[in-house]
Amino acid sequence: MISELEAGTYVLERCAVGDVVEASIADAVGHVLAAPVVAAEDVPPFANSAVDGYAVKAADVAATPTRLRVVAEVAAGWSTEREVGAGEAIRIMTGAPMPAGADAVVMVEDTERDGDEVVINASVRAGSSVRAVGEDVPTGTQVFPSGTVVRPAVAGVLASLNARRVRVFRTPRVAVLSTGDELVNDGSPLQPGQIRESNKTMLLPLVAEAGCDAIDLGVVRDDEAALESVLRDAAAEYDAIVTSGGVSMGEYDVVKAVLSRIADMRWMQIAIKPAKPFAFGLLAAGDRRTPVFGLPGNPVSSFVSFELFARPALRKMSGHSQLERTHVEAIADEGLRRRPDGKTHYMRVAGRFADDGRYHVVSVGAQGSHQLAATSMADAIAIVPDGDGIPPGDPVTTMLLSIA
Repeated sequence: MISELEAGTYVLERCAVGDVVEASIADAVGHVLAAPVVAAEDVPPFANSAVDGYAVKAADVAATPTRLRVVAEVAAGWSTEREVGAGEAIRIMTGAPMPAGADAVVMVEDTERDGDEVVINASVRAGSSVRAVGEDVPTGTQVFPSGTVVRPAVAGVLASLNARRVRVFRTPRVAVLSTGDELVNDGSPLQPGQIRESNKTMLLPLVAEAGCDAIDLGVVRDDEAALESVLRDAAAEYDAIVTSGGVSMGEYDVVKAVLSRIADMRWMQIAIKPAKPFAFGLLAAGDRRTPVFGLPGNPVSSFVSFELFARPALRKMSGHSQLERTHVEAIADEGLRRRPDGKTHYMRVAGRFADDGRYHVVSVGAQGSHQLAATSMADAIAIVPDGDGIPPGDPVTTMLLSIA
């Protein structure tokens, strides 16, 4: 057996970051920037009011209360050529450009309007409630470095900078398929020895959640010629292939037979439970070498194997710098018992942040590699090292499934 670290390193070293494309702001959301974004404009482009109130000369309101003559009004989207002179004020709305002569804004809550005059009840300093030119982003500033994920707020900033098109890493297109004569996915009654397909149904959204376009290639029967054809076509068209089933030591593992013949594969036995068997390799198609992730057939093993080995590699191909899920130190409220077997156990748990600010976890119950129903209730995976497990109340490193 090999370590999880050795397996993960082997995979990542053979998965390259994808191509760079130019995209509009809308199309860039969810992608990773492949080049820095530098501000070509000041944000804001002009000095403006941060509040609704009155634009004044700060020197005129050093002593309050005081009366000023209201000589104009300006709203957002407007401008005025009227300057603020001594003893004068201009009614101003949030976002409106500061009129010449004014150097501060008094909030409307600190004023009383009296006809053509306003009573100022609070003094302000120069610059109060004024957003200066470039206060948010000055021209020439590197706003976002390469590697930034274009989330909605980032898209908003790009729009404010007039960065209408940006360079991003292209989203990988990942083919997903399940294999096996025993799988039924059309809703028909089960015959003896058959089971419902579930792995592909689970893996497709996991691939999408990793930031890739997931393509459903369906269920391929245990026919070497048919499987070879599907795999070769997928290698030529897509950026990666994820299979489940047929990677263990069984005599009828068609996936292993085919991939061993047509791809440069490594068949691994990893010192973890579940997901001990795992395969990875590169399948040549012309000048392409397409990564192939061979996940085990047991559904929980397939899930854990994807999380540990396929997901980080797919995120690397998407241009992400954070490849693994977020890890936190949790408290095992009820303990997590196990037996020594030379493996690290990845136990599915349900967690919550308690009043003490710590993340607390409990087992979801059944931990068998075939028991997906219990795993579906997990929102984290506790990493339990070899030994007798984690006693109640002790810390355990936990991988959060809901956070990238």
